[in-house]
Amino acid sequence: MTSSSALPERAGRHCHNALNPFHSAHYFAPELAAELTGLGVPEGRAGYFAARSAAIGAVGPGTVAATFFSFKPALIAEHFPQIWTVTTPAAVLDARLRAVDASLRRQLGDAVVESPEMAEAAGLALRAVEGCTPHARPLYAAHADLPVPDAPHLAYWYATTLLREHRGDGHLMTLLDAELDPVEALVTHTASGRGMSYRGILATRGWTPEELTAAQERLRERGLLTAGDELAEAGVALRKDLERATDRLDRAPYEHLGAAGVARLTELAAGFTARLMEAGAFPQQLFSDE
Repeated sequence: MTSSSALPERAGRHCHNALNPFHSAHYFAPELAAELTGLGVPEGRAGYFAARSAAIGAVGPGTVAATFFSFKPALIAEHFPQIWTVTTPAAVLDARLRAVDASLRRQLGDAVVESPEMAEAAGLALRAVEGCTPHARPLYAAHADLPVPDAPHLAYWYATTLLREHRGDGHLMTLLDAELDPVEALVTHTASGRGMSYRGILATRGWTPEELTAAQERLRERGLLTAGDELAEAGVALRKDLERATDRLDRAPYEHLGAAGVARLTELAAGFTARLMEAGAFPQQLFSDE
């Protein structure tokens, strides 16, 4: 295994930031909505919940809320276990992969999907995944049990999913250690300028404006947020500590890949992500309150 000193500072984080949009773009694709409504899954957030949790199995709302963290449990309980009365996790997983294939071909084009660069990215990302571990990482572990798709663009998407969930599971550990509840975590991330907008939070996570306001007040009492709802000095320091701790918990796959591999994977991933952004893969309202 390559030593951690061989990796530039934050190289793993930069690589993850380039990889993650490739995993997440399908959640907003009409192809996924069409596939899942065809199975009887209601339109809207139910599709996201079903697609991302299906790897865990036909679990109830408590398990989904625990692994998703930032969503209001009552919102999740509106959809589980009812979703698994109309379809099965296996059917959802098959539908998800079909939707990923169709949406990537639409957004990137067949030439990119079938390119040597895509195959190279898949090989690098799958090699990085070899360094991941399942311990205390339920979403990662559940997805790691699934077979690797044959097509390079789907294998690459599968690997980005594993790397995303591996880092995400570790990040939840750091949030708990910092004693941030789900709403407080969302507020501090938004206040850092890196998270989704408050409009996006209210539209997707199920929390109310009153709950956001209460979280802001708690954060002000801790000295983490200013009266103007910006991060105070202590809040800036906390967010930096959270990212550094997440980097530490997520260093294994990137150490395994090595500095040259991480650099090349980041380069390839950034190119694919830029194309997805140009294709309008993500709704602007998630990032803007305007």
